Amino acid sequence: MATGPRRTSENGDGPEGPSYASANRLAGNMELDVLIFGGGAAGLWLLDQLSRRGNHVLLLEAGRLGQGQTVASQGIIHGGLKYTLHGALTSAAREIREMPEIWRDCLAGRRTPDLRNTRLRSSVCYLWRSASLRSRLGMLGARLGLHVGPVELAKSERPAVLAGCPGIVARLDEQVIDPASLLADLASQNRERILLIDPTPTTFKLLPAGPVDRVVVARPDTGERIEIQPRQIIFTAGGGNAGLRRRCGLPGALMQRRPLHMVLVRGRLPVLNGHCVDGARTRVTITSDVDLSGNTIWQVGGQIAEEGVAMNSGRLIRRTSDELTAVLPGVDLLDCEWTTYRIDRAEHTMPQNGRPDTASVLAEGNVITAWPTKLALIPQLVRMVEAALQTSSRVRGEAFHPPGLEEWPRPEVAAPPWETATRWERIGPSRARDAA
Repeated sequence: MATGPRRTSENGDGPEGPSYASANRLAGNMELDVLIFGGGAAGLWLLDQLSRRGNHVLLLEAGRLGQGQTVASQGIIHGGLKYTLHGALTSAAREIREMPEIWRDCLAGRRTPDLRNTRLRSSVCYLWRSASLRSRLGMLGARLGLHVGPVELAKSERPAVLAGCPGIVARLDEQVIDPASLLADLASQNRERILLIDPTPTTFKLLPAGPVDRVVVARPDTGERIEIQPRQIIFTAGGGNAGLRRRCGLPGALMQRRPLHMVLVRGRLPVLNGHCVDGARTRVTITSDVDLSGNTIWQVGGQIAEEGVAMNSGRLIRRTSDELTAVLPGVDLLDCEWTTYRIDRAEHTMPQNGRPDTASVLAEGNVITAWPTKLALIPQLVRMVEAALQTSSRVRGEAFHPPGLEEWPRPEVAAPPWETATRWERIGPSRARDAA
């Protein structure tokens, strides 16, 4: 979510001065239990959960739903395998191993939120190793303690795209979802509680002791403003959390960014969702979708996306072509087009910028800041936020229907990265023959 909110004192005077406070007449004011900033998957799931338990809650978004991390993610509901490649059950694997079952129940409508309208790209991923003993040992280590573990396939059971792989091929019951459809599904169930706002005039008004007392937000089309008095505020704005925290007088430095440089390939490609494992690392992770023109799209992540942070787009494309040729013998890349995109993983700060093992929640006064760490960990994040929320409520009770907001603009769902990419390139003919 884009940020730019302004902090003022109780009387509204601040950098803008009194003239700003009276620039537009307030359309009204509203008491809430919870006000959520940020319309990614975490914020929308949390909105659904808090609404179901009877809280009076609104979600504010300044751009498109999921426009940061969510819509750019590969959509894999990880079960912890990648964290056990060293041969031991790590704390990260322990935290994530229950998530596939929760998601599976939601996608089947057996648990809330009901995600039966979320598109499933694949019910399974495949796991294959590059031709080395080290990789085989990594595959064996991946079986430790997981609820979702690899099942080795006979050669006759392999998908055609993996038929030429020299090593083990296994099935992994990790579902792959379409993140954009997840966002649309969650948003459709709570549309009246989601508002599109202009971030520039957003104002946090603090009491002398520090808690946020009121928030003034404006419509992006007319400038009409409303004043909200939330009992608690939750930031689920991903990379926008740091700026939001600073505007509330909280240290923004408690958030870190870990970048990725992802690759997109489009063309007449086979559908593939899975991981190539080499020892204790995921060499490449590939997920598949179809664009508006009917082309198959591969999103390529894993180790190659980590290494690609230091590369420009052209160099990373050439490097990825070499990797795909090495790990997928026989796949024809001749007529494919390539592009890349960069995305930051926003997380709670860790020593040496390391990866957190769990979702992270910080409760400071009446402000909660939440980072899911991974898409799969959102159910864990929601449980953690619920535990951090104050139990009493001044307005909790009957079903909440926000008054006077029927005509307020609602945000649209962000497009996936291949629909917004403007520069695609082909690998030169001689290079393409080598790659094929």
